Amino acid sequence: MALQGAAPDAAPAAHAPDVLRIATYNTSLYSNEAGGLIERLQGDDDNVHKIAAVLQQVRPDIVLLNEFDYVADGSAADLFQRRWLEQPQPGGGEPLHYPYRYLAPVNTGVQSGLDLDNNGTVGGDGRDRGNDAWGYGLHPGQYGMLLLSRYPIDAAAARTFQLLKWSAMPDAQRPRHPDGRPFHPDAVWSQLRLSSKSHWDVPVHAPGGVIHVLASHPTPPAFDGPEKRNVARNHDEIRLWTDYISPGPHPWLCDDTGRCGGLAADARFVILGDLNNDPVDGAGDHAAITELLEHPRVMRMATPRSEGALEAAEADGGANAQHRGSAAHDTGSFGPRVGNLRLDYALPSVGRALVGSGVFWPRSDAAHAQIIDGTDHRLVWVDLQSE
Repeated sequence: MALQGAAPDAAPAAHAPDVLRIATYNTSLYSNEAGGLIERLQGDDDNVHKIAAVLQQVRPDIVLLNEFDYVADGSAADLFQRRWLEQPQPGGGEPLHYPYRYLAPVNTGVQSGLDLDNNGTVGGDGRDRGNDAWGYGLHPGQYGMLLLSRYPIDAAAARTFQLLKWSAMPDAQRPRHPDGRPFHPDAVWSQLRLSSKSHWDVPVHAPGGVIHVLASHPTPPAFDGPEKRNVARNHDEIRLWTDYISPGPHPWLCDDTGRCGGLAADARFVILGDLNNDPVDGAGDHAAITELLEHPRVMRMATPRSEGALEAAEADGGANAQHRGSAAHDTGSFGPRVGNLRLDYALPSVGRALVGSGVFWPRSDAAHAQIIDGTDHRLVWVDLQSE
């Protein structure tokens, strides 16, 4: 839903000074080769032009970028900022500057030294190697995350859950063969990490008070076998946030520094990311995302929508014809076999007034339609009263 007074196919109107715009965007800014993102950002990549243009049009104050390869020295983030966001892009808006950012290591592509896909070998080449990483990836840092902000980020207070063991979660959905046998031997299961990338709690000192950005990118519930290990992992990666914002001591929820427990009861937050789970359609265990959406601490709000998603579902056909959820709520286009789904979320906590929300997906005959296909996902945004 666009801001009141804005045309539904237009970019969201510039927000008032007392409004905070927060967004999530899976940018597909990754490479299958280590160092490949740097090469993309140094070159003349049409998709990068489009992604930067979308950000210049929407102009979020805080935005999580999923699938932005992690480069430890920050050089990829620097390049994207200076060479793309701070330069006018075709179809974009005014240059965009973020003085603050947060990035940290992720599990994707980091070799475990274990046979995680249970194929009888450890490591190997290509997909075999990726499947035995802590999170699927062809090199360390592939499909990472980057948080950009106009407001100060308290990096010293940030919590990361990259190393948290899956088996530490009470009632974890341990993958099993159809006959009930555990898919992973106990020695492997006890070492498996829960997060396929990482889970971050990053405090941002925004107008009106600190907002905890709860950022993640759970594994897609696909690319597995009858044991459905990725379906189970996606469920529990989403459930981590449900537990994190729920009352109780949660002694198992220990971050990478050893601090245990969830989020303070009076803390305000926004859950951001490509959660790879549609509440109604697609391959995921929908109970996980539904429970999060209905959590008492998560704001009840109209689902962000777009006119472009409605048009795309009809044009793309295929699985879309069998989908039960509203096509207007879709946040990505994944081909006729899978169909278009709602996978990307910006979920604020209760406590601030909602001013507006939307998915940047204009109709094909509307302004800015030419910049949306730099990635198969669409940017989702919410506007909150900053108080």
